[in-house]
Amino acid sequence: MTTAAVDTTPAREILTWELFGTAVRDLAQQVADDGYVPDLVLGIARGGLPIAGGIAYALGAKVVGTLNVEFYTGVDARLDEPVILPPIFDLSQLAGSRALLVDDVADTGRTLELVLDLVGRHVAEVRSAVIYDKPASVVRPHYSWRRTDRWIEFPWSALPPVVNSPAKAP
Repeated sequence: MTTAAVDTTPAREILTWELFGTAVRDLAQQVADDGYVPDLVLGIARGGLPIAGGIAYALGAKVVGTLNVEFYTGVDARLDEPVILPPIFDLSQLAGSRALLVDDVADTGRTLELVLDLVGRHVAEVRSAVIYDKPASVVRPHYSWRRTDRWIEFPWSALPPVVNSPAKAP
């Protein structure tokens, strides 16, 4: 009697560096096609940083900033609430501007919700863009590249952190 192997690995969405480039250009095109011209592209660190840089270049935006938010502490492990970490730039300088908030994924949406609320109190208009939007998110981003309920493997976080390696003998 032969038994079949059962794959118990959860389904994953794997974003490669090449596909990342496509996703960023597609997101930027959505923003441009919508007629939205941001004065500031704001990346939510850490996952939103590569995307914010790519979108800023694609849209020709010169002003790029970041907000550090901690929520996830590991794979499928998170704090009770997202927390904004220092340093925080002077939000009062954003008065009257149009901001585009950028993150890698709207998973629960709570990070995006926190930052949209915070930044929204200081700007004329704020919109959001993510590569992935999950159905369970409490916030629907204005722009997203794909919608999925899978675990996402991003190229910048697929490998463990680099550690100090002992000096190699000559």
